[in-house]
Amino acid sequence: MSTGKVYIFDTTLRDGEQVPGCKLNTKEKLELALKLEDLGVDIIEAGFPISSPGDFESVSQIAKNIKHATVCGLSRAVQKDIETAAEALKYAARPRIHTGIGTSDYHIKSKFNSTQDDILQRAIQCVKWARNFTNDVEFYAEDAGRTDNVYLAKVIEAVIKAGATTVNIPDTTGYCLPYQYGEKIAYLVNHVPNIDKAVISCHCHNDLGLATANSITGVIAGARQIECTINGLGERAGNTSLEEVVMIIRQHKHLGFHTDIKTEQLNPLSRNVSDTMRMPVQPNKAIVGSNAFSHSSGIHQDGFLKNALTYEIINPEEVGADSSKIVLTARSGRSALAYRFQKLGFQFDRNDIDQLYNNFLSVADRKKEVEDTDLTIMAQQYQTTTATA
Repeated sequence: MSTGKVYIFDTTLRDGEQVPGCKLNTKEKLELALKLEDLGVDIIEAGFPISSPGDFESVSQIAKNIKHATVCGLSRAVQKDIETAAEALKYAARPRIHTGIGTSDYHIKSKFNSTQDDILQRAIQCVKWARNFTNDVEFYAEDAGRTDNVYLAKVIEAVIKAGATTVNIPDTTGYCLPYQYGEKIAYLVNHVPNIDKAVISCHCHNDLGLATANSITGVIAGARQIECTINGLGERAGNTSLEEVVMIIRQHKHLGFHTDIKTEQLNPLSRNVSDTMRMPVQPNKAIVGSNAFSHSSGIHQDGFLKNALTYEIINPEEVGADSSKIVLTARSGRSALAYRFQKLGFQFDRNDIDQLYNNFLSVADRKKEVEDTDLTIMAQQYQTTTATA
């Protein structure tokens, strides 16, 4: 299996913005789009132009200002949608129209009250409409995760023949287990005769907490694009987290993949997106959470202080995070206490630390975290006592 570059398709400004309370205005969208381009994102899904005049204007402004990344606009398999997306993207240096339709029986029968044959024809038609405006057309098979593989392969073959250059295989409901999603991608690789003429894309939702695992499994199986968002923002439980898939690919070099993401910008951009979209990042969030590089257990702290690699596989500087933190709690040990005293400028030997430790535990049992001010008072009191003894 060939390896190489994995394209990062960021949909923070489209799927991420669909989170309640995360609506962005045009100025905010443009500012974030410019930062996403600087981050090294390959494709920026700027919005859904037909959804509102405001979103049309946002996509248009982003298209005018982004110089290197591809700018993408979403549409349904509706001619007016596609024409509106094309109009919004007309100033883009690299425009992409993202169009498609649901392919699972849930969508075909319940959502569209239609048939597989009819959906197949609508899929072909929407790609042909989009190709009238750009050579870069991405087709999404909504709810591909629950679509029969034989029918899905038939649709994918047909839309590639119609001109789709990227085929998006969404696990729209976050239903798939990683092996199931990987098998689905592998099935397309092995059963779609013209699959070499398109890039397969993963678009996974996180309803069962499997979005990142599914996306990476999809890449291993043959996909070469991951659709993701900063901080994993998105509908319901969110989308695949950009920072997670990027750092998995970076850490697991043996897989043979790489991205163009400047990883040292991940934490600053995470905070920027969190502030702009008014959506806090959970402290234990991988890579960008405030606790991602914090250590509070005595066993972990001791190992980390001896060799950071014992408990940290990523250097915080590599992802633009603050330095690792030794957090003092009632679970902390003597080595961590000595380390924090040393950071504050107090030089205590092993006997001193043994004497101070019981006092420390008394404070730690009363508080969730022992702060520098607590340690300073503790040290000064100990120095005064030992000096007069």
